[in-house]
Amino acid sequence: MHIFLRSRSVLATLAAAALLVTGCASPPVADTTPVTVRLISFNDLHGNLESANLSLPWPDPANRTRALRLAAGGAGDLAGTITALRQGVPNSFVMSAGDHIGATPLVSALFLHESTIDVMNRIGVDLATLGNHEFDAGRQELLRIMNGGCATVAADAAAQSCVLERYNGARFPHISANVVFDDGKPLVPPSVVKTVDGVKLGFIGAVTRITPSIVVPSGVAGLRFLDEADAINAEAERLLKQGVRALVAVIHEGGSTGTPGLPLEWNDAGCPEPRGPIFDIVRRLHPEIDAVFTGHTHQGYRCVIDGRPVMQATAQGRGVSVADLVIDRRSGDVDRARTTHRNLPVFNAQSDATLRAAIIASEPEPWATVLRNVRPDEAVAARVALYGAAAAPRAQRPVGRISASFSRLAETDSAAGRLVADAQWAATRPQDRGGAQLALMNPGGVRADLPCRGTPPCTVTYGDAFTMQPFGNSLVVMTLSGAQFKDLLENQQRQGRTSPTFLIPSAGLSYTWVSAAPYGQRVRDAVLNGQPLDPNAEVRFTVNSFMAEGGDGFTSLRDGRNRLGGELDIDALIAFLQTDRAPDAVARVRVAP
Repeated sequence: MHIFLRSRSVLATLAAAALLVTGCASPPVADTTPVTVRLISFNDLHGNLESANLSLPWPDPANRTRALRLAAGGAGDLAGTITALRQGVPNSFVMSAGDHIGATPLVSALFLHESTIDVMNRIGVDLATLGNHEFDAGRQELLRIMNGGCATVAADAAAQSCVLERYNGARFPHISANVVFDDGKPLVPPSVVKTVDGVKLGFIGAVTRITPSIVVPSGVAGLRFLDEADAINAEAERLLKQGVRALVAVIHEGGSTGTPGLPLEWNDAGCPEPRGPIFDIVRRLHPEIDAVFTGHTHQGYRCVIDGRPVMQATAQGRGVSVADLVIDRRSGDVDRARTTHRNLPVFNAQSDATLRAAIIASEPEPWATVLRNVRPDEAVAARVALYGAAAAPRAQRPVGRISASFSRLAETDSAAGRLVADAQWAATRPQDRGGAQLALMNPGGVRADLPCRGTPPCTVTYGDAFTMQPFGNSLVVMTLSGAQFKDLLENQQRQGRTSPTFLIPSAGLSYTWVSAAPYGQRVRDAVLNGQPLDPNAEVRFTVNSFMAEGGDGFTSLRDGRNRLGGELDIDALIAFLQTDRAPDAVARVRVAP
């Protein structure tokens, strides 16, 4: 037996040698099929875990110049949409383009945004860039949010930490190439590289460089915010030297497209009337960057610039941006001619069934099939419901007293709006808080009346105040000339509009609005703190961060100079309610025929 085994061994060796000599053995064939990767992005979630009151201004299929309200959003439905997009797709990544926390509803704010990160973990987020609102509570709190741990909070504070269980932080990395300490070291990794089926894909993050001007200064002390394009390009060069050829930028900065005042048309790849800083940034980006996902401006667009998609999916979890990249397995480069992309809505249970069906029918494949297959993620929805139930008793904490109800109903400025504007002026009037001479409040930001229940004086709860001011916008003090300020007021009724949208002034500003006067000549007899408005004087005033970014079409506010970020609007309102308040019955804007 021993001799037989040796003989077989010798024969096998000779046979192998013969194969090598004759060339009959074939080497393995390298796989050259391209690798497809699906990228799914949402931006500016702002802790909107619940679907209540969320909608998109969708074009009416019968008249595309008219807007319908499409109910959209909610974390369970966002998770379900992402699941449908990932179904049958071997390679996919989910990204947040910043501002997933900060400026949030109660279900996030009451838990120091731990609830939002918890839900993002459960949705399956793979990476996130920093947004400006991630800095609202300062650098140290941001690091805690990322890394986990319970915050030290007073027992009687409305917001509490580790309410359901110990908070373990984000299971996904935060990235940003343009946020560095004074010594140049990055606050967070500038990028993350993922290996997919043998090819490498690099994601580079950045946040708007104006962040220090729109958050509380102490929150960013010791940090520098570099030029977005320069920082991304430097990181792109570093990754390219490491052999990473497929590159994606995730930037918390944005712009807008389309005709102002017309309904959302976020899939017009013609990118009509592009405006805003993101378009200048993109044109300066390294040519090897293959796709750009954006945020910050809460707009929807899908542009192609220099052969690469530039996308944003509005905000608050109401939509997602999707791009399929095809990567050459040998070179590692993206075949841009084969990139496909689309913005998609996040339907929820309140979405009108007829409109939903019309939207699905109008979508090209594969997106129509994806939307048809979407089902809400019941586990994520149940987790959100737990946080909602935990928030309920905290919402009942008393924060002030009022002598009568404050109503939003008014021809011009309402009692509820005047209360909010006065609170914001009080918070920013001291010189070290901005030295504001007045405040202006957008009427759409006053979301509810402030009711007086029972016999006055009536107790105001935290929930009452938060329902009135739910967005968690920060206050921004800025300067315009008197002439620019008057132009701002004139633009309350822009050309082509049949009626004005009156900004609500704080005490100290009054004027007459002459409806019959020509455009640009309707504001008369403007008085600021007892003096006629001087067109040559500097006017220092406060708006919320939504308005400061050009919200509600007041784009001239982007020209405001010497900006200083302040506290959250809800905190200003609560501080103002510490003194008993009565409604101011006198309108500050008078209307003349």
